[in-house]
Amino acid sequence: MTTTIQVDGMNCGHCEQSVVDALEDLSGVSDASADHEAGTATVESDADTNTDELVAVVEDAGYDASA
Repeated sequence: MTTTIQVDGMNCGHCEQSVVDALEDLSGVSDASADHEAGTATVESDADTNTDELVAVVEDAGYDASA
């Protein structure tokens, strides 16, 4: 399942990597990417992964996120 979420607060490649690392640590996520210019993160995950979980993990990493 592919999910794209909005992420505010990313300003550089390091920010993108922080978001990717946080998402990839979540159980069920097989791949993640982030684009600070677009303000998005795209996640490949199994069907059991809840969008709210993805948002919460990004927020825990210090960024504002929404589905």
